[in-house]
Amino acid sequence: MAVDALDARILRLLLEQPRTSVREYARVLGIARGTLQARLDRLERDGVITGTGPRLSPAALGHPVLAFVHIEVTQGHLDTVAGDLGEVPEIIEAFSITGGGDLMARVVARDAAHLEDVIQRLVQLPGVVRTRTEMVLRERVPYRMVPLVEAVGRAAQRPS
Repeated sequence: MAVDALDARILRLLLEQPRTSVREYARVLGIARGTLQARLDRLERDGVITGTGPRLSPAALGHPVLAFVHIEVTQGHLDTVAGDLGEVPEIIEAFSITGGGDLMARVVARDAAHLEDVIQRLVQLPGVVRTRTEMVLRERVPYRMVPLVEAVGRAAQRPS
């Protein structure tokens, strides 16, 4: 799915001003409300826009410890273990990966002892061979999409 320069402008505005109305977005962009709505519908349908809810802080919810847990899985058990990870509330994301392990989970915890409890729960899952945990000391680049959207928009403006 190709994102053109107008799509990139729309996406940037959504990221920078998430609580604004469609009418106001259209006014700021200088386009018809119907045009904007059609673009938004297409971007959602094509999977570019995947959600509109608030982004929450695990730390503000009492879980300031962040770690990445690499999980090695017995061959043939990847889907089962991945499904089991979805039952652990402290796992806020998990990915199949290459390299050292089969899965990588982003885990939050109240403190180091709680993190150890979560890891012990993971080690006990059927199909988990071993884990390796890396604790985050400090976030250096927060989750962001604006720079990527800007780069895509610039690329869309260049002649092919």
